[in-house]
Amino acid sequence: MTTSTPVPLYWCSYGEPGKPRMLVMHGGPGADHRYLLPQMLHLARDNEMFFFDQRGGGRSRAPDNSATTWQTHVADMAAVINELHLEPLTLVGYSFGGLLSLLFALESSARSDIPHPVRMVLIDPAPVNRGFRSDFESEFSRRQKSDAVEQLRAQLHASGMRERDPEGYRQRAFEVSVAGYFADPHDARDLTPFRIISRVQQSVWESLGNYDLLPRLPGLKTPTLIVHGRDDPIPVASSIQAAQLMNAELILLDDCGHVPYVEQPEKLFKAVESFLSRTADLVRL
Repeated sequence: MTTSTPVPLYWCSYGEPGKPRMLVMHGGPGADHRYLLPQMLHLARDNEMFFFDQRGGGRSRAPDNSATTWQTHVADMAAVINELHLEPLTLVGYSFGGLLSLLFALESSARSDIPHPVRMVLIDPAPVNRGFRSDFESEFSRRQKSDAVEQLRAQLHASGMRERDPEGYRQRAFEVSVAGYFADPHDARDLTPFRIISRVQQSVWESLGNYDLLPRLPGLKTPTLIVHGRDDPIPVASSIQAAQLMNAELILLDDCGHVPYVEQPEKLFKAVESFLSRTADLVRL
């Protein structure tokens, strides 16, 4: 657990010490790092990967009902980076963790007390403004009500798994509950279950309000790779516009929704490893 943050935060690392370090930011808000495992540990072959459960989720539960905001998360990130000596900083952000990484980088550009990332990888980042978020909410709701997902629910209900294999039933029920994130809902398998703490999720999104990062992105000069599935319910236009404004490298994955580390792991990791190799000089001390 961290000792420098207002609330102790659970952290862990994977990979060989001495190799390039990266901080991996999970999605949510209100989730934890475990659902990125084991697939994301592919990157631990050539890097030392650090994860922490963001405040209010996983093993980093806040002891009271105080509001958790995006500013809370940014401050926590800065403290974790300093405590774990993660500079020069490589940020890898997935989903909400991608949006949070952008917020962190923008804040670090304006404040001397926040470490500045030297490079970033954003994997299917959450929408960069409220309009794109509304589009995502509508699309995900539509997908979860689709005939394909309804069929998956019916098959699970008729399978008898609830009685003969309760653990397997819970796993499959979770997969069906997130099937709309996948390009093909039948591919919603092999994803580690996670729990969203709704109070934290609501608090963070409320703190963002009617947000729009696009006007601020041209000032962000951090070398960045954005990878986004073409069939993600999060509009691909969100990442396209962000990449254009940041002069970031953008890779769009065909036949891929919001979970490329499950749907298209080979293509995802090839893109990420290539970017990390080409920017390796940025993290050499």
